[in-house]
Amino acid sequence: MNVSADEFPVPQPVVGPGAVFVEHRLKTPQVSESAYIAPTAVLAGDVTVGPHSRVLFGAVITAEGGPVEIGRNCVVMENAVVRGVPGQETRLGDDVLVGPHAHLTGCVIEGGSRIATGAMVFNGARIETGAEVEFNAVVYVNTVVQAGAAVPMGWFAGGQPAELVAPGDWDRIRAIMGPLDYPGTVFGVGASSLMPDIGRRYARGLALHHRDHILRDERHMLAQEDAH
Repeated sequence: MNVSADEFPVPQPVVGPGAVFVEHRLKTPQVSESAYIAPTAVLAGDVTVGPHSRVLFGAVITAEGGPVEIGRNCVVMENAVVRGVPGQETRLGDDVLVGPHAHLTGCVIEGGSRIATGAMVFNGARIETGAEVEFNAVVYVNTVVQAGAAVPMGWFAGGQPAELVAPGDWDRIRAIMGPLDYPGTVFGVGASSLMPDIGRRYARGLALHHRDHILRDERHMLAQEDAH
């Protein structure tokens, strides 16, 4: 049977069928047509995923008041979290690997870097080109891990440039942490603020999720470069 394109138009491409795309703060995720977003992955808000990148099962990429940009050929593995926040750039350059259960918040991971399983990179941190953060390592707030460096398994990195400290050296870790200002960087409060106040402040910001909308597969958006 002969039919015209007007009668039966070709359906628009759908990216990430079965994944949860969430409109948050009036922004929707935009994903390259060549990317793969697994079912059970969640993308919320002002999130962009570049060509040929992969977001695997259970991963969460959420723009909580700040955008998240993921470049080309990146892999965000199972149950990893990438969180955008106000006032701090959140970006993965090209060819970045983020391992399972890693946690990245308000940080920049430059191209060709690897964040291994269970590693944490905190607000205001920068992992420069080709650097590695090994299993369960911690990169503290406002820290710069220099290009080509490696934070060893389970170690702490803090400062600009990062000083690497073995996990048992708590005195040195605490000495580095103080000037980097975790409360001010993460919560916008002074060091003397009480946890109940911080909790209430954080809860108020997250209350905007009450206005979220889960998008049907056919409403998943292509990244701008693919829409032309």
